[in-house]
Amino acid sequence: MAVQIRRDGAVAVVTVDRPEALNALDTATKELLLGAVRELSGDDTVRAVVLTGAGDKAFVAGADIAEMKDMTSEQARQSAALGQAIMSAIEAAPQPWIAAVNGYALGGGCELALACDLRIAAENAKFGQPEIGLGITPGFGGTQRLVRVVGMGWARHLVLTGHHVRADVALRIGLVQAVVPRDELAAKARSLADELASRSPLAMRYCKAAVQAAGNVDLETGQGIERDLFALCFATEDQKEAMAAFLEKRAPEIKGR
Repeated sequence: MAVQIRRDGAVAVVTVDRPEALNALDTATKELLLGAVRELSGDDTVRAVVLTGAGDKAFVAGADIAEMKDMTSEQARQSAALGQAIMSAIEAAPQPWIAAVNGYALGGGCELALACDLRIAAENAKFGQPEIGLGITPGFGGTQRLVRVVGMGWARHLVLTGHHVRADVALRIGLVQAVVPRDELAAKARSLADELASRSPLAMRYCKAAVQAAGNVDLETGQGIERDLFALCFATEDQKEAMAAFLEKRAPEIKGR
């Protein structure tokens, strides 16, 4: 299988497993990945997800160019729709998704990382949207999410030039939140996933929804969404327990209710 799911307690690790093709996203892999996102989104026992690529050369090196080369315009539209569906499903997932970027994250790979809530890069990671060199635009949401994550200037630079940026530059421009030695990447991602998994899954879902809304609506509308989600938290057992535990100086017992 080109996409592997491994569950370990409240954390799931999703691995794109085509190392012979630098984990490139062909149609079959995209369909499997979308299925994995949907499967995990419906699993209440999973509270955080780590997404990575097999091997040490690539997270995902992009879409499968050999498959794309002879596509018609309509086939390209369908391919983009499938890619965008994956990214939107990750953003809409109730759990936080962490991209553990272990090499090339180019084209569709960069777009996949952008869709995740948090991104950790190994020192050897490289990011980019090189589609311009292939005579095309990004198609899986890269032009839209890059602006939201790194701002218009860097988004234009990456999309218009097709240049790659190293992990240290990605950190400086806000594309990733941390850079670690390659042999520490999996442990760092797992540690962060464990931390997120210890929080109320209901509050986590509401936090994701509120932050996601900020990129899509005006301030007044966004504050209304935040206000409603804030209020919903006070109808949960987790809120009562977490606040009681804080006052009693003990660890909370989160139930996800």
